[in-house]
Amino acid sequence: MPALETIELETANNPTAAVIWMHGLGADGNDFVPIVKELDLAGAPGIRFVFPHAPTRPVTINNGYVMRAWYDISFGDLEGKTRRADEKGLRESQAQIGELIAQEQSRGIAVSKIVLAGFSQGGAIALQTGLRHPEKLAGVMALSTYLPLAESFATEASAANKATSVFMVHGTHDPVVPYSMGDNSRKILEQAGYVLEWHDYPMQHSVCLEEVADIGRWLVKVLA
Repeated sequence: MPALETIELETANNPTAAVIWMHGLGADGNDFVPIVKELDLAGAPGIRFVFPHAPTRPVTINNGYVMRAWYDISFGDLEGKTRRADEKGLRESQAQIGELIAQEQSRGIAVSKIVLAGFSQGGAIALQTGLRHPEKLAGVMALSTYLPLAESFATEASAANKATSVFMVHGTHDPVVPYSMGDNSRKILEQAGYVLEWHDYPMQHSVCLEEVADIGRWLVKVLA
């Protein structure tokens, strides 16, 4: 697997923390770059934000059109009618994000100061990778998304990240990833004992100003 191309943004010289932030289906690493300047990160250490570009692949839900995607997806996946999403694609992307974690380690950032974040498909990869990672991360941020491969989660979850803070948000009017999918994922994690911060907002499949403020507060809390 080739290494992912990334965009990087540092809030200070010689950052001591990192946020690896995955975009949603059909977007690219540029998608969340503008949000960094809107975050109130007062009290946080210097952070390197890493925005990877997903590989390109045909996407079933979009008539096989080739676009940036962390894994293939079909209508049944989002209607709860298929038990397994594109497991091969999910696990390949998980491995590639694992390589980005290792890269930040090699640049001197402790794993305990790394946050995995993502929106929609990217959030699914953040949960998939972060909660299975063998070393404790600072946190996992999952925006407008769901827990993929839930049926194998209990056996694959990493003990090291059992107490890692998980930040999940969802729009109550989301027509793309139904609110119920996010809420069900939250319940799975809470029942498994995860420390979860949950917010919902009266929005569709997007990001709102109140959410940006909540993200900033949470990042300062887990990275300070």
